[in-house]
Amino acid sequence: MVSELQNRIDVRATIDVYERLPETGGLVRFGVAPDHADTKKVQEQFAKSRKATGVTTHLGVRIGEDLTHEDLAGSHHAVVYAVGSLHGRDLDLPGADLPGVTAAADFVAWYNGHPDFAGRAVDLTHERVVVLGNGNVALDVARVLTADPDTFTGTDMTEEAVTALRDSQVREVVILARRGPTHAAFTAPELLGLARTVPVVVEPGDLEGPESGAVDELADEQARFYRTQKLALLQALPAAGSAPEGRRVVLRFGTPPTAITASDGGLTVAFDDHGAPSELACGLVLPSIGLRGTSVPGVPYDEARGTIPNADGRVLGPDGAALPGVYVAGWCKRGPTGVIGTNRFDARGTVDALIADFHAGLLTAPSAE
Repeated sequence: MVSELQNRIDVRATIDVYERLPETGGLVRFGVAPDHADTKKVQEQFAKSRKATGVTTHLGVRIGEDLTHEDLAGSHHAVVYAVGSLHGRDLDLPGADLPGVTAAADFVAWYNGHPDFAGRAVDLTHERVVVLGNGNVALDVARVLTADPDTFTGTDMTEEAVTALRDSQVREVVILARRGPTHAAFTAPELLGLARTVPVVVEPGDLEGPESGAVDELADEQARFYRTQKLALLQALPAAGSAPEGRRVVLRFGTPPTAITASDGGLTVAFDDHGAPSELACGLVLPSIGLRGTSVPGVPYDEARGTIPNADGRVLGPDGAALPGVYVAGWCKRGPTGVIGTNRFDARGTVDALIADFHAGLLTAPSAE
């Protein structure tokens, strides 16, 4: 967002960046897997943008506490909110509030050293962890839980997390997906990366049935290609019963969870196994079912969508009209979808709107300095 503003606004403009945490980085620092070094390199570009003339970064500032939206609007021509998505969606299952049920996003934040999750206790004393949902984050946490802990030495992972993984008793991560294999949410590169790290197996029966042929019904040619590619990768995986001894990841499809209960010092996940009730005992359940955009005190928020209501990046008031000089970008704008490159494109659209409003004389001069 900052680089887009720098590229498009006259050099006389100044940009203040307010960050709630004591360090910068956001999703790249605290949400990307610590062993994805190539992805994290984009932080170098962000750091360069923050050091540019006219850009000032203010760390440890909480909007709504240290500064209000009114403070920002009164001292700037425009305010852009790019606060992302901090929290996982609520899991609508009996037992979702039991100890040991932790959003996958929170688990990621814990091992990446997010200050909000420092010192959190994570139970890794049982041999099995169950992950609900099968997007890229689900595969990330499965890889972290089963990889050699030395892989993460020298990365952004905290020493606390590395030590916990060294002492971990986890030997199996089961990923339960509500829908069939043609609806798998992970990307092919993420699955390949997981399979290179640890044995990945699949229940053969999960790859059969009516949903396995649903790829042909997709109208979008690109979607058909990617889903066919993923299905071929899944079909090439070994069956669950043929995995060697040691840590492994089990992929299940068409197995929606129905309830979570406490039992024997751990948890039990009940699920529908293609029409037959089944259960898995585990010590930790990690729902990975998406995120909600973060709300900001004093700024409109759509509770149903979990986003800041907007049109082309312009924040909308209760009457549906654009609020002068208030903008939004990223996941809190459109929902938690896409990757870093998607957010860059998204930021460009918001900057287009801001600059158009500037030239149209729609930005109000600051009333306070």
